[in-house]
Amino acid sequence: MLKINQLLKRIEIKEFEIENQIVFNYFDNLPASERDDKLLRAIYIGVLALMEDRISAFLSKTNNELGTELESLKMIFEMKKELFYKSTIKGILAEDEIAEFLNNYFQEKRLKDKAFLTGNVAGNIPKNKTGDIICEIDGSQNLKIAIECKFDKSIRLGDIETKEVFTRKTDTAWSQLLEAQANRDAKVSLIVFDISLVENSIIKNFENVGYIPGIGFVAIINSQKGDYSNLAIAYMLARDIALNAKEVELDKDLLAVLVNRIIKDINEITTIKNLVYNNIDNNKEILKQLEKSILLMEFNQKYLKKFLEDGTLTKKDLLDYYMADDIKDKFKIIEKEITEI
Repeated sequence: MLKINQLLKRIEIKEFEIENQIVFNYFDNLPASERDDKLLRAIYIGVLALMEDRISAFLSKTNNELGTELESLKMIFEMKKELFYKSTIKGILAEDEIAEFLNNYFQEKRLKDKAFLTGNVAGNIPKNKTGDIICEIDGSQNLKIAIECKFDKSIRLGDIETKEVFTRKTDTAWSQLLEAQANRDAKVSLIVFDISLVENSIIKNFENVGYIPGIGFVAIINSQKGDYSNLAIAYMLARDIALNAKEVELDKDLLAVLVNRIIKDINEITTIKNLVYNNIDNNKEILKQLEKSILLMEFNQKYLKKFLEDGTLTKKDLLDYYMADDIKDKFKIIEKEITEI
């Protein structure tokens, strides 16, 4: 089925078929025009996964047909988590997921905007592909927002006031925002970082959403938790500017004051929201500990009463007391109820 062509450095597959419900459902839901590209990408991602010792070990333990949906989901989650941190693939995954999130967001908000992947196509600047995603506002090709995805800890803020001109050229948030806007002929530009892969100077200046006057917006997301809320906020602010900025000389200092005040209020709300969720989680843990203590008291009391009545405990009683399976089962039910609060 598979042949290695050493001369051309490629693999050749003939009459390939696969019968797998997960694979079938995925490709069945794709437009016919996208299937070839997605198949090549799936092979590439799969090879990278097999090169990982931990993933390979996991797959070797489950090389028989997976018996439950839970095992399939676990494998997918582990692969996604491992691949996310591989520099060769995390950028591609990030762009796909961000574009998908934006298009779903537009549909949910009933906007006519459309997000397109452009990372493999050069723009206005020769041989330059900066600007991974283009969003056409209200479907207009003349009104665009350029989005650059940078899941890379080497990308610094790059404030022009601290830039050293005579050092080797390196990408920064400033340079990428300016490049994306110029390269994609966009009205506004936006750069997206992930909380787990962002340089300290950026997270220090922009905890959630940021605005660099005259340059563009910064959004920090948490893709591993599926939290793209900061991207949505930054996009809508960029969209307002793109739609409403007139072709006149703007007072950029005043614009910066207005936008940064909005962002400050948003950050405060986000902080409060996080505190509330943290308190909820902490209270749930406290409840679980209380329930454990109550179950243990009742369990110990039961065996103390039996000992006082019978004057002894049988070997079976001692085994049951030692294993305490009864309270484990009871706690699982209580734990599930507390988690779902």
